[in-house]
Amino acid sequence: MAYEKVLYEVVDQVAVIRLNEPATLNAMSVQMGEELLHALRRAPNEARAIVLGSVGRAFCSGANLGEGGFDITDPDRDVGAKLDGILNPVVYQMRLAEVPVITAVNGAAVGVGCGFALAGDLIIAGQGAYFYQAFAKVGLSPDGGSSYLLTKAVGRVRAMELMLLGSKLPAPQALDWGLINRVVPDEEVDGAALALARQLGQGPRSLGIIKDMAWRALDSTLETALMSERIAQRRAGRTDDFAEGVNAFREKRPPVFRGR
Repeated sequence: MAYEKVLYEVVDQVAVIRLNEPATLNAMSVQMGEELLHALRRAPNEARAIVLGSVGRAFCSGANLGEGGFDITDPDRDVGAKLDGILNPVVYQMRLAEVPVITAVNGAAVGVGCGFALAGDLIIAGQGAYFYQAFAKVGLSPDGGSSYLLTKAVGRVRAMELMLLGSKLPAPQALDWGLINRVVPDEEVDGAALALARQLGQGPRSLGIIKDMAWRALDSTLETALMSERIAQRRAGRTDDFAEGVNAFREKRPPVFRGR
């Protein structure tokens, strides 16, 4: 697929994907969603970590409602139809990718863009960034996984406040609430995300397994988590990187992981 609405490159074992329609503050159109999904599916085969960022002064201003795709005069209209084929699969792909996904958030992360930002395994935001559940402002309900991701991260009470009142959550407050990992100066977001991704890109194959376990634990009982850990440890123990880690420990040298 040729990309127009996203940019894609691989740098030092890191697939860097950027939403690329600054004129609309990277509003999520069908074309952008399709290209983003393709890039996210491609990246784990070509890199050992992923950075999802943006071009311009916003991460994503939400769904492109001006694009249409529904008849506003039809009482049976289904505004959520595009969630099935494009937007929900983007969130699933970020979750299921067998490499870490870092989101680099500059400016506004609104609506479905907020969901995509919060779906990262690690989330870095600029000092001036903010997260905005704007759905109630236009008579819609949360999508992009926001209802799940917010409630799991900050609890029902704070998630309700954000979703019902449509309040903007500044990045420093999001950090205090435990919603994101790091806040850096706006001009350093891309560099900080890439540096962290490079570090993860040098890590062992088991990083993908660790990621999977952490996501599964959100909905697990202790019994299920213990069983998952047992299975995951078997998988990790059979990787070449585990053998390298043991040999490096015994030889008192830094390990050289190859993601296998």
